[in-house]
Amino acid sequence: MSYATGGLVMLSEMLPKLPPSERKIASYMLENPRESISLTASELGKRSSTSSAAVIRLCKSLDLKGLQELKLRIAGDLQKEPSNEIRDIEPNESKYSIIEKMTANSIQTLKETAELLSADELSKAIKVIEKAPTVHFFGVGASYISAEDAQQKFLRINKNATAFNDVHMAATSVANAKKHDVVVGISFSGNTYEVAKILELANKQGATTISLTKYGSSIVSEQADIRLYISATKEPTFRSGATSSRIAQLHAIDILFMCVASQQYEQAITSIDETREAIHFIQKSQSSRSRK
Repeated sequence: MSYATGGLVMLSEMLPKLPPSERKIASYMLENPRESISLTASELGKRSSTSSAAVIRLCKSLDLKGLQELKLRIAGDLQKEPSNEIRDIEPNESKYSIIEKMTANSIQTLKETAELLSADELSKAIKVIEKAPTVHFFGVGASYISAEDAQQKFLRINKNATAFNDVHMAATSVANAKKHDVVVGISFSGNTYEVAKILELANKQGATTISLTKYGSSIVSEQADIRLYISATKEPTFRSGATSSRIAQLHAIDILFMCVASQQYEQAITSIDETREAIHFIQKSQSSRSRK
């Protein structure tokens, strides 16, 4: 995208978690986005009855480099067309209406994930995965589906990868992790205790840790060397398989996978061709046996 966005999403998502002074600034910026992008840290502090120091602390809480980045993201948000809220299904709703709602929800989730993925953090993740002998993915419940998808993708480009939803198996695998291995903890809420503990164990082993969570500080992201954030869009009441969060996770993993594959393009293409031929060989063999 041609301009940075996501500032308003970051502020609204973090608002209830911020200390009082930072919350005042965030509230002011959410209520007055156009005015805020032209103000200095000192002016923002005065307008929100706080201080310039509190403005700087707010930017750190948002995991941003500084006020300039926050203002650029808000300015980008103001250039966008108004987005639709995630909509829930209704009793006995028509299939056509559900198709329209679910499609709109998915598009909104993908757009917000694109806004919240940090290019700097993504670059760090790409570099460490490229060098890693093994990448371990771990998630619980619906997040395990994303972990398993990631394992399958990276195996296809000849990157050794594991995925476990059993915490004992994951702990056993991570306990044997080497210094340059990478451990990726996936949790939409960021508060899945088992995922946080697996990353903590990985840190003790000297492995590089990556978190994939919704935007904001959490027990999972706090354990990670590299933090990747996805859409903070609230799930509808009818959480059919954690739809929005799963789509956001899969989208982020696809982006990460494609970035790594692009960096080793020729090798990746060769590996994908070889795995495709291997699958075709198995399918052909099964077909021959079924005809006998």
